[in-house]
Amino acid sequence: MEGFSFVLLTFVASLVALFFAGYLVTMIFRQERGSVRMQEIAGMVKEGAKAYLRRQYSVVGLFFVVVFFILLWLSIKGYLVMFVPFAFLSGGFFSGLSGYIGMSVATSSSERTAQAATKSLNGALRVAFSAGAVMGLVVVGLGLLDLSIWYTILNWYYSKYSLPLGIDKIGAITSTMLCFGMGASSQALFARVGGGIFTKAADVGADLVGKVEKDIPEDDPRNPAVIADQVGDNVGDVAGMGADLYESYVGSIVASMALGVAGGFGVRGVIVPMMIAAGGVIASIIGTFFVRSEEKADQGVLLKALRRGIFATAFIVAFLSYFIVKSTLGINNIGVYGAVISGLVAGILIGLSTEFFTSAKYRPTRSVAESSLTGSATVIINGLAIGMISTAIPVIIVVGAVLASFYFSGGATNFNAGLYGVGIAGVGMLSTLGITLATDAYGPVADNAGGNAEMSCLDEKVRQRTDALDALGNTTAATGKGFAIGSAALTALALIVAYFDRIISLGKTLDNNFMNPRLIGGLFVGAMLPFLFCALTMRAVGRAAGKVVIEVRRQFKEIEGLMEGKAKADYARCVSIVTAVAQKEMILPTLLAVVSPILVGILMGLEAEVGLLCGALVSGFVLALLMANSGCIWDNAKKYIESGNLGGKGSPAHKSSVVGDTVGDPFKDTAGPSLNILIKLMSMVSIVFASFIIANTIFK
Repeated sequence: MEGFSFVLLTFVASLVALFFAGYLVTMIFRQERGSVRMQEIAGMVKEGAKAYLRRQYSVVGLFFVVVFFILLWLSIKGYLVMFVPFAFLSGGFFSGLSGYIGMSVATSSSERTAQAATKSLNGALRVAFSAGAVMGLVVVGLGLLDLSIWYTILNWYYSKYSLPLGIDKIGAITSTMLCFGMGASSQALFARVGGGIFTKAADVGADLVGKVEKDIPEDDPRNPAVIADQVGDNVGDVAGMGADLYESYVGSIVASMALGVAGGFGVRGVIVPMMIAAGGVIASIIGTFFVRSEEKADQGVLLKALRRGIFATAFIVAFLSYFIVKSTLGINNIGVYGAVISGLVAGILIGLSTEFFTSAKYRPTRSVAESSLTGSATVIINGLAIGMISTAIPVIIVVGAVLASFYFSGGATNFNAGLYGVGIAGVGMLSTLGITLATDAYGPVADNAGGNAEMSCLDEKVRQRTDALDALGNTTAATGKGFAIGSAALTALALIVAYFDRIISLGKTLDNNFMNPRLIGGLFVGAMLPFLFCALTMRAVGRAAGKVVIEVRRQFKEIEGLMEGKAKADYARCVSIVTAVAQKEMILPTLLAVVSPILVGILMGLEAEVGLLCGALVSGFVLALLMANSGCIWDNAKKYIESGNLGGKGSPAHKSSVVGDTVGDPFKDTAGPSLNILIKLMSMVSIVFASFIIANTIFK
């Protein structure tokens, strides 16, 4: 079978990633769990997180069953090949599985991280980072495993059975594989939206009553919403992020494989993205060994420790990719290697830009903190303004990466080859995902460890160490979000191009004249959809947070001795409230992403659908950057004050910054990250339903 030996290497790389993740899990579980109280707190968080995911998967499962039978009906009618419904299920299954495994390990690591912090900062960093690395390696391992299995099945099938006249076997394989991305995207959007609503409703509710009204510390055990807040960190920032980046990872690889066929590279073009991803797995594993820290609770020292791992991984990927491109595409196409480097460099630069604007080490975030001296309004105004400014550099970086990768790959003489280069740039950026996601997913573990230390009344030195890890986690989470958004933009662009190729393969031509009113109409609708989507998710957080606030106030009022620490809060009630609301509120935004491309295509035509995808990509990319960065700026401005600046905890400036942080919570952890998936899922849906839309559109 064509390319089978290379697919075998990809399969082996996936197993290496999963086995190393298993090794890390074994090492984590060997660590001490701490006192009975520490284990009890961690157990409540774990049980709450698992209960939430069980309920979420029951809702998502119903959605998948319905869509499966719709796709099966379309397959029977001849609109799709019979593999598509099953590919849809596998994409959703592996996306959900990656998030579940990562969350399970994260919830089992918080008390171990807190206990390790009683001995050393480096020990705590290693436990928390290892938990994050499990998430990263599981995502890339399962992603490559899914790709390898489907490529092997389809290669065997299309080699055994004849294809319709004029259809290339490799093209048939890649076009079919594009379809399983819709399952991954759908599951990711449910995880991101539902988890985001849960985590931010609990966080906002806990902060507004605990910090502002009752003036008690964060993670104080008297706060009834504190366990729900810690559960939310795991279901939103671990399970949600894992499912999100799994979908980006496989989406970028499959889109590049399809573009490689369109660019005339044939099976060689299909092999390159899979091999680069496989090389990234090995590089990420090696990179984890570079993460070591000194015994100094300084964010600069800790950040340097994580950067060593990321930079080492990027260097190894750059080294391996040269030989991969040269051996598969030949020296005449070595320019594709430039596309890989463009993606790698873009990912690093976006991270550095995000760090500059969101870290309290630098002037932008400190200026927002200083604005808290004059009230909450100025905090919100300045946070929004800095967030808007922060979008400029990442947009320029992505534009530069697109142009560089296009021309490096020979776009000046072969347009389709240039588009292949753009897809490869996305693969290059995501090739370091194994360690990049580790630096992001470790943050919630450190955050939960700090909460565990606070609730278990551990020594103040332990809390200082976990706070240092948590503060670094806020910075790495911000850079991780920037990385996810940038990679989503490149992946979505590659998917839009793949949609064009899909339309052409179905024998249709598109009138893409910019003055075509249907195209312009689609652009307007597409540009509007991210705002409507964000409105739905943010209103959901507001409603859920309001219910949490009412419940927390009730408990403080009705439970005698709670404020004095003589009675125990009903933590389970708050978890139950946000779980129920999150499950209900996540449905409409997800359906919006699935239904809108189909309706626009049928009612307004294919040109309008192209406009829809382009409009959503452009506005969604910038809006996601604005929301993620502004939210992180408000969060870190608050933490800057809490570290003793501008009056410290309990001061008027601190209370103003808490209001800014609560506004920013749904920005950075619900609406903003979910936009990554929205712009990709719409493209996936368009590709899967293309033949159905062509047959049923009003505009023939």
